[in-house]
Formats: sequence, C-alpha cells, structure tokens
Amino acid sequence: MSKLFIYYSNTGSGDAVASKLATLGYEIRKVTPKKDLPKAFFFKVMSGGFLASLNAKAKLNEFDANIEGYEEVVIGSPIWNGRLSTPINTVLSLLDLNGKNVSFILYAGSGAAKAAPKQIKKFVSEAKITILKEPKKYPEELEKIGE
Repeated sequence: MSKLFIYYSNTGSGDAVASKLATLGYEIRKVTPKKDLPKAFFFKVMSGGFLASLNAKAKLNEFDANIEGYEEVVIGSPIWNGRLSTPINTVLSLLDLNGKNVSFILYAGSGAAKAAPKQIKKFVSEAKITILKEPKKYPEELEKIGE
C-alpha cells in the first residue's frame, strides 16, 4: 500500500513526525509557505494564530498536489490558536481526498486542538486524528503514531 505524509512544520515538531513516518515506509512531502512567520515568538504566535482563526490560506512554494497512487494520506499540521495552520488550509483546498484513507497528525504546544477536529471533519468526515504534544520536545509522544 502506498503511503504519503504531507506536512508543515515551523518549529521542528512536524519534522520529528516525518522522521518517524519515514521509518514506517511513508513517502514524505513537506509544505513550505512563500512567506515565513515573524521570528519573534510573540509576533509569530499572534500572526499565525490570528490568521488560523480566520481559516486563512498561505501562499505556498511549489507544492505537488497529485496524490494519485496513494491509498493512505496522512496530513500533519501544527495547531495555531486551536486550528490548523494556514499552509495546511491551503493544502486541503488543493487535494482531492475522495476515496483515500486519510488521517491527521496534529502537534500542539498544549497537546490540545480545540477547533481543528471540526475543521478536519469538513474535509474528511471519517478521518482519524492523532494529537501530539510537541513531539520534537517530547519524543515519547511519537509512540502514539500507529495506535
């Protein structure tokens, strides 16, 4: 079965998840926005969180939205203000997820994602959702993958 992990990472937590999934046979496809978040933590949180609360989409650098040939697609996103990140909002608007086995791995500083599950259900009603608390900082969180 062909498996694909599409993700965005700002702090390295998504990269930790990608490394784990690569060992499980997933092809990895990282999303990069054209414009980075501000460097200062306060402004990064305010900017990203505000835009996420609006369900905004980020302009992406080159992104291959072709997922033909993959039976399983896992999408990874940091949680911003309880919601999916703006780069992943863009990805979801570009992908045709019909007929795919889709799941999400979300990584959050708090280990919670208030509004993200509702967002996800709009795209894929039956998606499995795994929420990890900062897997870069807490690598034991990666053990939840595949549960």
